[in-house]
Amino acid sequence: MSIIGVGIDVAEIDRFRAALERTPNLAARLFVAGELTLPGGERRGIASLAARFAAKEALAKALGAPAGLLWTDAEVYVEASGQPRLRVKGTVAARAAELGVRSWHVSLSHDAGVASAVVIAEG
Repeated sequence: MSIIGVGIDVAEIDRFRAALERTPNLAARLFVAGELTLPGGERRGIASLAARFAAKEALAKALGAPAGLLWTDAEVYVEASGQPRLRVKGTVAARAAELGVRSWHVSLSHDAGVASAVVIAEG
């Protein structure tokens, strides 16, 4: 296996919150339903959403930031172990296949008002 791409991104949590409040449909354009809620159905916290958004930005960078990727074609989820993972479909899966991506590595963090993510595409 070899590294095909690496992406990193940060998001200011308060700025991200303001964007979601200012644009009511933004969350639906950025996230799939499973990303917006916790397993029990409770709404996910803003820091967690900002980290997921940063992961999607990092994913796009790892793929060379091509035009036409849909935010909802990438889903950040967490395994029972607590490890974050990526699930891709549609435009994101097509670009990943074009580049030969076979697996993803993702790391999320948020602290001191900033959310961050790193994504590695491996092929």
